[in-house]
Amino acid sequence: MSGSRGDITQLLARWAQGDRSALDGLMPVVYAELRKIAEGYLRRERSGHTLQPTALVNEAWLRLVKQDGLQFDHRKQFYALAAQAMRRILVDHARTLKAGKRGGDAPRTALTADISGGANRTVELLALDEALDQLSRVSPRQAQVIELRYFGGLTVEEISDVVGASPATISRDQKTAEAWLGHVMSC
Repeated sequence: MSGSRGDITQLLARWAQGDRSALDGLMPVVYAELRKIAEGYLRRERSGHTLQPTALVNEAWLRLVKQDGLQFDHRKQFYALAAQAMRRILVDHARTLKAGKRGGDAPRTALTADISGGANRTVELLALDEALDQLSRVSPRQAQVIELRYFGGLTVEEISDVVGASPATISRDQKTAEAWLGHVMSC
């Protein structure tokens, strides 16, 4: 990353205060980290995914800059929000694919080719998203811990800073949430 953590925090603060020119300075210094998050997401997706890391970063960036009233105490909150935006983009993309596979207005044809594993990955992502939504209603912090850990790529210590809980609490939340998600997704 070409900018220091302090530079990023200052740019985020200026942006939060309404300085849209801060975005011009922010994108070049956060791009590498955003791309790393996007690559992490796409590594978990089916092979041959139609979204590329650059497209995912660009779409997430567009969604972020459209929001008003964002406040960041530190850069980790920004990366957590960016990771959440990327997750939403992938889920929206998977839902669109799933809807298209149901046929919509397309004419019906017989299935003659083998089905690839790509459809299963789409279903898994949608199931995980639904399970995370359920978990967020039961325990918002645990859902946030899972999102930051697995989708945002943050360490336990970084999540501790973002969430404002001790690393031990974050570790317990992660283990509990993983067990809960595993149970819900296996039913």
